[in-house]
Amino acid sequence: MNDFDPLNNLFPKPREEIINMQSYSAPLENRRNLLRLDFNENTLGPSPKVLEALQAIKLDEISIYPEYNFLKKFLCDKYLDSRKFGNDEIGIFNGADAAINAIFNCFGEKDQIFLTTNPTFGYYSPCAEMRGMKKISCSYIGENFLFPIEEFREKIIKHNPKLIFICNPNNPTGTVISSQEIINLANINHDSLIIVDELYEKFNGDSLLESIDFEKNNNILIIQSLSKTAGLAGLRIGFTFGNKILIQYINNVTGPYDVNSFAITAALAALKDKSYIDNYVLEVKKAREWILNKFKSTKIRTHFSGGNYFLIWPIKDPKILIQKMREKGILIRSMENKKDIGDSIRVSIGTKEQMIFFWENYKILDLIN
Repeated sequence: MNDFDPLNNLFPKPREEIINMQSYSAPLENRRNLLRLDFNENTLGPSPKVLEALQAIKLDEISIYPEYNFLKKFLCDKYLDSRKFGNDEIGIFNGADAAINAIFNCFGEKDQIFLTTNPTFGYYSPCAEMRGMKKISCSYIGENFLFPIEEFREKIIKHNPKLIFICNPNNPTGTVISSQEIINLANINHDSLIIVDELYEKFNGDSLLESIDFEKNNNILIIQSLSKTAGLAGLRIGFTFGNKILIQYINNVTGPYDVNSFAITAALAALKDKSYIDNYVLEVKKAREWILNKFKSTKIRTHFSGGNYFLIWPIKDPKILIQKMREKGILIRSMENKKDIGDSIRVSIGTKEQMIFFWENYKILDLIN
């Protein structure tokens, strides 16, 4: 009897692109009650006002479909102190991941070129693959992982990419490219759509969203979320900002109620307590400086830059160190199979108290033993 091949005997078969794609997977189970320094989340949780708002939700608010106008109005008028947005320049999504997928769903075409950097956030590539796009990438430069600006320019000119993704600051290297450089890249080819993933921008500054004119720069989209700063990763809510025509196209390929009422309520409460977010970001920046100085006293190779995370190249085998740290109640993440950083570990930065706990365990497990 022949061995049963589930794929050959499957009917109907998925698209060839789905069969051949490398899916994005993250080990997100069994992380409760541990110090989570593995996925760059807010390590404290959201503002207490978020919990108050969620507890105040009435039963009839759960039984009705979500409504988005209150959040949209707040985003238009008060999301940034420095400017306002048009209602039609903002898209609300079930997390930044859903925004990324919707953009590929809207603009990704079979055999068209997708350009990004490598290493970068792992979800871009499978989104491109499932649409049959051809990926080209540029490596970061040197041990400081500088943005490959010249090579990027050359590939935009040569390959005429349909979609260009720039994670800024980049995850996992923390590399930062200036807002003006992004504008310059967008002006090379107005048929290329540049998506700027700004999930970590508050830990660095220089957000393009502060100054961009979406009527003038109509081939740029900017993604932000409330996972890294406001502590809403579990509720999944993200935003895309761009020219109103682009936003309308993207909205055309999303469901009418993709973001649930709990996420909307929590987002409004979190954004209204701006001081809580600002204080958390400030605390992380202080902790980043503290842990950087601790590593300066060692011979361990590290890389710190614009995000709420850093890279270390440990003495011990990364897999062994990760397991030993988990036994101490601390989660950190291997960068295995990531280009140019495969032997490193990424560590998220929490509060100073949390980084002291990390350091006291790390130095015993890697520097002393």
